[in-house]
Amino acid sequence: MLDLSVINAMFPPDLPEPDDWERRFRPRDLPDGAEVTRFAPSPTGHLHIGGLYTAAVARALAHQSGGTYVLRVEDTDRARWVAGAAEEFSRLLGAFGLAPDEGGVAGDGEWGPYLQSERRDVYLSHVRELLRGDRAYPCFCDKERLARSAEEQRAGRSPLGYYGRWAPCRTLAPEEAARRLAAGEPYVVRLRCPYEFPGRIRFADRIRGSVTLQDNGNDIVLLKSSQEELPLPTYHFAHVVDDHLMRVTLVVRGEEWLSSTPVHLQLHTALGFAPPAYAHLAPLMKAEGPSRRKLSKRKDPEASVDYYLSAGYPPAAVQHYLRGLANIRLMDVPTAEALAAPVRLDGMRPSGPLLDLPKLHSLSREFIASLTPDELYAHLLAWAEEYDPELASVLVRHEGLALAAVAAGRPEGAPARKDLDRWSCFRDRYGFFFAELFGPVPSAADDRFGGLAPELVRRIAAGFARDGAGAGTPEEWYGALRALAGRHGFAPDTAAWRREPDRWAGPPRVVANVVRVALTGATRSPDLFAVAGVLGRDEVVRRLTAVAG
Repeated sequence: MLDLSVINAMFPPDLPEPDDWERRFRPRDLPDGAEVTRFAPSPTGHLHIGGLYTAAVARALAHQSGGTYVLRVEDTDRARWVAGAAEEFSRLLGAFGLAPDEGGVAGDGEWGPYLQSERRDVYLSHVRELLRGDRAYPCFCDKERLARSAEEQRAGRSPLGYYGRWAPCRTLAPEEAARRLAAGEPYVVRLRCPYEFPGRIRFADRIRGSVTLQDNGNDIVLLKSSQEELPLPTYHFAHVVDDHLMRVTLVVRGEEWLSSTPVHLQLHTALGFAPPAYAHLAPLMKAEGPSRRKLSKRKDPEASVDYYLSAGYPPAAVQHYLRGLANIRLMDVPTAEALAAPVRLDGMRPSGPLLDLPKLHSLSREFIASLTPDELYAHLLAWAEEYDPELASVLVRHEGLALAAVAAGRPEGAPARKDLDRWSCFRDRYGFFFAELFGPVPSAADDRFGGLAPELVRRIAAGFARDGAGAGTPEEWYGALRALAGRHGFAPDTAAWRREPDRWAGPPRVVANVVRVALTGATRSPDLFAVAGVLGRDEVVRRLTAVAG
């Protein structure tokens, strides 16, 4: 073992002891059974929807138990660090109603800082303690030596890693190690793994039950190269120290970390920490033909959390959907009920849930339909200000028209029309109410008129502008449509056309469609009389007359 004076010289002279950190990051005062969970992303790119799923589950488990949900940014991998990514995590979590109780870039909370790059001394104290107890050692092997070892291991079909005869620094004489340290030779610090020939380890997973894996037999790196200006720990080491000192009781993370759990349990033991409980979430999947695959950041736009914001899915509906992926029983209840219900780990499956956007559309549609016109307007405007400034400008200038538009065809107290499943669809569904968004009136030869002769389209539009646009009641409005249909040889009603299709030029809906397309630019719309009421007689006449030429 290295002499204590040599070990101490490897670190800053004023470095606190582990006990100092234990006192600073005291145990939390929480009720019995309260869980402390954390979401701990790395700022190496865009937030994946699987990360938002993990955060949603972790937050729910903490809050429903009376505990605390922490955001910790694991930014020790400086080579892959992306500027602004950490700030983006806080923004996106807040946008979806998943803001942490403490942590993030702002660092709110007594157990911070919450960026690992700002906790360097915490890790150094614990690395030094492992060296003092001979549970770690300096390793001077350079990249070339490690590459040769890896080649030998592949050739001999041995597991890759630093162990056995491929771990020469493990058995280096203390005097030789001290000499090389004094000479300034670059080094990393490795765990002295207690198992040269690892066996099996069994541990409990809160989702998968009892799990048995091969234990770790590799002397993993704890502290990166001393050549770095500020040597930082590896992910494996840093997160174990932080989970302990932040008093995390339940680690909710992706299935990809399941195979690393033996290493993490080994590190907890070496440091003298009681490990937290673990719950490994199955990855979100996507259907591809008859098979399923993991969502891909490169292939699937819906893998990025930003996709859901820019498309305008209401955050509450996305939260509902994520909870439904976790516990299928929550998928088909109202959103408010789903968000208030507990998430149960025993209701989660070890196989990956399928990301089904049509189901999200359905939940989103139901949520939007549950809003009052005022609530819908506020949500829509907030989205448009961020993602569609032109629409936002129109909404602000024509608030009354916007409220009337979303209420069109909805009797007071009745459910809203379910024709919006994302805010980005508002232009297509309701943009025609606003002259600035409607664009040019369709020409009489437009395909949306169903193949009618342009001259007939013009006559119908002109006739209704003259005889029907000023109708004051639904009965007068639709009576004018029927009369116009009759004058042009169309059946007075659908039943008559079905009885004698050869007698008529077509069903009355053909005539109604001319008026609909002229007023809305679409072949489907809310109730035509309600649309006309919102547009006003002058705008109705203007649009019909423009088609009539």
